[in-house]
Amino acid sequence: MKKIISLFVVLAFAGVSAAAQDDYVPTKENLAARENFEDMRFGIFLHWGLYSMFAQGEWYLNYGPDAQEYAKAAGGFYPAAFDAREWVRSIKASGAKYICFTTRHHDGFSLFDTAVSDYDVIDATPFKRDIVAELADACHEEGIALHFYYSLLDWTREDYPVGRTGLTTGRKGDAQDYESYRMFMKNQLTELLTKYGDIGAIWFDGLWDHDSDPTPFDWKLPDIYSHIHSVSPACLIGNNHHLTPFPGEDFQMFERDLPGENTTGWAADQTVSALPLEMCQTMNGMWGYKIQDQKYKSVENLVRLIVRAASKGSNLLLNIGPQPDGKLPATALDRLKGIGEWMTVYGESVYGTGATGIPEQSWGVTTRNDDCIYLHLIEPLEGVESIYLPLGPTGKSKVKSVKAMKDGTPLKYKVTDGRLVITLAAVPSDIDYVIKVEL
Repeated sequence: MKKIISLFVVLAFAGVSAAAQDDYVPTKENLAARENFEDMRFGIFLHWGLYSMFAQGEWYLNYGPDAQEYAKAAGGFYPAAFDAREWVRSIKASGAKYICFTTRHHDGFSLFDTAVSDYDVIDATPFKRDIVAELADACHEEGIALHFYYSLLDWTREDYPVGRTGLTTGRKGDAQDYESYRMFMKNQLTELLTKYGDIGAIWFDGLWDHDSDPTPFDWKLPDIYSHIHSVSPACLIGNNHHLTPFPGEDFQMFERDLPGENTTGWAADQTVSALPLEMCQTMNGMWGYKIQDQKYKSVENLVRLIVRAASKGSNLLLNIGPQPDGKLPATALDRLKGIGEWMTVYGESVYGTGATGIPEQSWGVTTRNDDCIYLHLIEPLEGVESIYLPLGPTGKSKVKSVKAMKDGTPLKYKVTDGRLVITLAAVPSDIDYVIKVEL
């Protein structure tokens, strides 16, 4: 007995606009950058820093070490195998269009040459190479956009107002001064936006450190955001606060969840906005390198995650934690290679696409680009021989062609009662069997 799956599609797609929020009016350059960001659909997150030396993840300092003892590790930080060009070429081959790099994480250590602190890769380590500069040069050479992760909190600086994390690092707590700390951040952000060429976005994290304060903490984000936009009008701003975007933010991020989902519990107070969207997820389990964490997701699952994100109009920012020696883990490189092989054939169904507005189906998801709808068959299809594609309420839409994307083979179809019926040539066994419907 034949199984038939019905897909309800509204063909009058509404474009997703990035409307101005409150009194923030993005510049023309910023709006163009948002469009470009949405077209990318796939990027790589890199969590790397002093914490990588301990191989226990990026939050290692939070779990007991004294900050002064932890800082002594900088004297042994010498990632001899670090090669920014090798990183970027491997990432580019995966089909990723941008990189987001941790310039400074919660441990306060800066991986760039900063004039406002000696706790950085130039002054505190024997390596004495500006890692951010080398990565920026490689990205610009290879045509890969570069975004900067920047922590709003700091577990080591005495002027940072103590929040709910980093309570065992040995800070005295008697020199807390947010105005001083905010000026430090603004100076560092100015350096990041003026010394390393075009930077696509600033990716903030850490606002949640003060979400339990008895009195609401004023981060003075409008001042920080306006400063960034004045230095670099096209630079996008996102903040991993797990809330609906604030005025001045240019894209919305979702940690470990697809937009509109809440499997982690972090998105309970987060509604999906009209801004460009980005989901971040780890390739294995941790963000920073952890020696015991070898549970990498398969190429199949990672490709399907990219596709599911795109079907919701979202980018996927996929994380890798580089090793202490400066190499990307061999398993991560293998996954990048596998993703790249798939993207070489099917990238058209991901890059520059948007959501169709329909929910995920039992067989998979859809993406759209102008007059083309891409059906991504990513679920088991045993016994399924046909897929229904309604042509809209009037039934007047014209079908130009229906093809299997992997080889261009035309698929049998007919239009009846305002519906397109697609007959599958065989039961697909691909990672993602993609059907291209051109209208």
